[in-house]
Amino acid sequence: MPELPEVETVRRGLSPVMDGKTIEWVQLNRPDLRFPMPSGFAERLSGVRIERLGRRAKFLVAELSSGEALIMHLGMSGRFTITDGTRLGEFHHEVASDPKHDHVIFRMEGEQTVTYNDPRRFGFMELWPLADMEAYPRLAGFGPEPLSNGFSHAWLNEALAGKTGPIKSVLLDQRTIAGLGNIYVCEALYRAGISPKRRANTVPGARAARLTQAINQVIAEAIEAGGSSISDFKAATGELGYFQHSFSVYDRENQPCKTCGAPIRRIVQSGRSSFYCGSCQR
Repeated sequence: MPELPEVETVRRGLSPVMDGKTIEWVQLNRPDLRFPMPSGFAERLSGVRIERLGRRAKFLVAELSSGEALIMHLGMSGRFTITDGTRLGEFHHEVASDPKHDHVIFRMEGEQTVTYNDPRRFGFMELWPLADMEAYPRLAGFGPEPLSNGFSHAWLNEALAGKTGPIKSVLLDQRTIAGLGNIYVCEALYRAGISPKRRANTVPGARAARLTQAINQVIAEAIEAGGSSISDFKAATGELGYFQHSFSVYDRENQPCKTCGAPIRRIVQSGRSSFYCGSCQR
């Protein structure tokens, strides 16, 4: 599933053709994705201006002139591509998505088309009153985001105090830090020298200071690199990111640790693979 850096990459790719632009019309090719599409979806968006295209955690949030928010989640395989009908050949990497999975098409001001393709249909789109976003249930109770003013060593100390579960599982809880997923938690724990098996309530203090810095660093580097293009993620332009070439532990089971040479280990925690170095991470 695309994580915070990948979704931010998509937001930046979509911004030139969606941010501040009017949606001329919407073509809806099926009545549902993961959930049923909102009632009157195409009609409620046609002729409406996107005042701001933002992001919260792993969600794209378009603030609309109609007073609603268009909330979009990519799920496992969702992808946006931009085309005016002539640019597909200019992509650096071929977009392999089958057109039969083009579920939602936005015709934007300026004759640009934004197409949402999702073979597995785990993504979704919803409309919600913009003035009541704090009550939107799928984002309720989320913690601060990496790189934000609200995320700090002090916040992490408080968030981890009293939690006896493994630090890996606690960090994946969006109420702790919004937008973190499996890839970047593995990478941040490695940089901070913390085992994914360590109890969360033993991390506050010096370990939490290292972890705060590591989370911010790995997220900033991944955003700069354009997101990690494992599986079938592609940026809005169809161009693959390249942060995956910098992975220290993720998906490197039995390969040598880049610091000490010990083999990278893999365990399963809460149904997710955790990759770590048993020598460097304590």
